[in-house]
Amino acid sequence: MRTLNERADVIPLIAEVFREFGFEGTSLSRITEKTRLGKGSLYHFFPGGKEEMARAVLAHVDGWFEREIFTPLRHDPPEQSIARMWHGVDDYFRSGRRICLVGAFALDETRDRFAAAIASYFTRWIEGLRDALVRGGWPMAEAADSAEEVVLGIQGALVLARATNDEAVFGRALARFQRRLQQPSAV
Repeated sequence: MRTLNERADVIPLIAEVFREFGFEGTSLSRITEKTRLGKGSLYHFFPGGKEEMARAVLAHVDGWFEREIFTPLRHDPPEQSIARMWHGVDDYFRSGRRICLVGAFALDETRDRFAAAIASYFTRWIEGLRDALVRGGWPMAEAADSAEEVVLGIQGALVLARATNDEAVFGRALARFQRRLQQPSAV
C-alpha cells in the first residue's frame, strides 16, 4: 500500500480512476486497486466516501481551470489569455488523450448529483472566453456565439479523439478554433 500524508496528493490519483470508470463504475475497491491506497487512508481523507471524493475531484479540476484558464480570460489581455487557454487546454487534456472529467460527469446519471458544479464550470469558461473576445474588439453577440462554439467544440473533439482512438483529432480541432478566433470577421 502507498502512504500519502496530504489529501491534496490523493485527489489527482482518484481523479484518474473516475476518468477511467466514471462515477457509477468507480467502486472503493477500484480506487484502492488503482491508487494502491488502503481503505483506511481513503476514509481518513474522505469520511464521506465516494461522493466526497468526487466532489473533491471536481473542486480540484475546477480550481485548476479557474486559476489557469477562467481568471486569465476574465482579467488578462485578450490575446495573451486566449493563447494561454489554447496551451493550457492542450496540456491539461494531454493533447486529446485525457477525457474531460466534468464533461463525463455531465453525461451520465451523475449529472444531477453534481449539477451546480458542472454547470458552473462550463458557464464560467464560456463567459470568460466571451469577455476576452469582447475586450479584444468583438461584438458581444458574435463573441458569445463563438465562445460557446469553442467550448462545445473542445468537448466534442475530446469525445471524437477518444471514440476514434486518434488524439490528432483534438490538435486539429484546436488549430481550427484558433484560426476562427483570430478576428471577429473570421467567424
